[in-house]
Amino acid sequence: MAGSEAKNSGSKQSGAKKKEVKKETGLGLTNRKADNFGEWYSEVVVNSEMIEYYDISGCYILRPWAMAIWEIMQGFFDPEIKKMKIKNCYFPLFVSPGVLEKEKEHVEGFAPEVAWVTKSGKTDLEIPIAIRPTSETVMYPYYSKWIRGHRDLPLKLNQWCNVVRWEFSNPTPFIRSREFLWQEGHTAFATKEEADAEVLEILELYRRIYEEFLAVPVIKGKKSEMEKFAGGLYTTSVEAFIPNTGRGVQGATSHCLGQNFAKMFEINFENEKGEKAMVWQNSWAYSTRTIGVMVMVHGDDKGLVLPPKVASVQVIVIPVPYKDADTQGIIDACTATVNTLCEAGIRAESDFRDNYSPGWKYSHWEMKGVPLRIEIGPKDLAKKQARAARRDNGEKIDIANDNLVDEVKKLLDTVQQNLFDVAKQKRDECIEVVHTWDEFVQALNQRKMILAPWCDEEAVEADVKARTKGEMGAAKTLCSPFDQPELPEGTKCFASEKPAKKWSYWGRSY
Repeated sequence: MAGSEAKNSGSKQSGAKKKEVKKETGLGLTNRKADNFGEWYSEVVVNSEMIEYYDISGCYILRPWAMAIWEIMQGFFDPEIKKMKIKNCYFPLFVSPGVLEKEKEHVEGFAPEVAWVTKSGKTDLEIPIAIRPTSETVMYPYYSKWIRGHRDLPLKLNQWCNVVRWEFSNPTPFIRSREFLWQEGHTAFATKEEADAEVLEILELYRRIYEEFLAVPVIKGKKSEMEKFAGGLYTTSVEAFIPNTGRGVQGATSHCLGQNFAKMFEINFENEKGEKAMVWQNSWAYSTRTIGVMVMVHGDDKGLVLPPKVASVQVIVIPVPYKDADTQGIIDACTATVNTLCEAGIRAESDFRDNYSPGWKYSHWEMKGVPLRIEIGPKDLAKKQARAARRDNGEKIDIANDNLVDEVKKLLDTVQQNLFDVAKQKRDECIEVVHTWDEFVQALNQRKMILAPWCDEEAVEADVKARTKGEMGAAKTLCSPFDQPELPEGTKCFASEKPAKKWSYWGRSY
């Protein structure tokens, strides 16, 4: 997927090749989204200055253009969880092996991905130390210490941090990297009802991040027993889909852990009746994977396409002076435009670099995905107007200076909505409802997201995985949607022909 990392970070094209490519795509992309998605994606995230490849495979430098998106999402999510009385904290990166291995099922789920520190300088450590792949086993020994009675509940903590997961063969920037940023919430309650309610409240925040900020449609649902969080009671998720590759993406997860970890780590409390009881726990997280999903869904052959809500620069203002034009007047008009927009709360910047032509600047900012470009030339100056060009569809609109702020705000809202509508239409066109195994295989080969009636048996899911295993990867359940279509009596499972119990989405995934 990520292509040759060395090639992306270090290759230099000849001048002739560069010219030819510019003519072909209007920019420096050598791959088209429809022809070679993996190479296209790798080029876009580097050329748009979102990431830089690092000298350790699977690790990436997040440049300011990407980090700003993460901060905007954090700026939404953090106040929302604080409204829920969830408090931020920070736990260490290192985990002792005894604690990590305490919850057997959980550690088995992560064992292949755990990175270990074995040396200090040249000296071997007496006991190796793990680097957190997630923090249940890091945090819960202390929950056991802090929770004594019902007045200590609920305990609701979140941390913004990094985690390390080492074992995989195809690192992909944002989507599957060895170190990534995320938030992880860990909460403990007196009752299962409270835990169940929070699981869905957090999942709704994740839906909002994808749909309202990243303009990516998602499906809310429950994971199968085979796909749930190792050691948890049940897992809910928001699932996205990438039409170009026919693969689902687990967008974010909210888990009810039940009492499994409470039992292992002895997280007990005295309830109101004076009886000893065990807590009910949740954990939930979303990561920088969100950014990769956004790039894959909206990007095009000119590069990145950013939804206005998460773009660190929503409007780029470019002077277009011709020979004998009033260059200073145009520059002053650009400066005034930026100031007016910024004062209105719009994130606007100008590009006054005089060593690049306006055309080069257009391509550069298109590559970076800026939602709206404003051009000001001699005619615009004379007419007291600016010309706006939309990144999502290329449409150009002349805006009178007097209406600038209102019109730009309207345009940004329109672009945001249009990106979501187009993405949803493309996603919906990829959903195929099937009833039989033959229909399932045909839809899978057509890279569809498949909705099928299922008997909800683990052995049947394992069999589907085994029967579909191939070069493209096996099919599996993505989720059983909360919004269940009607299941007529007598409907059979597509894979086993046993009575179907529910509808589930299936497909290949990242």
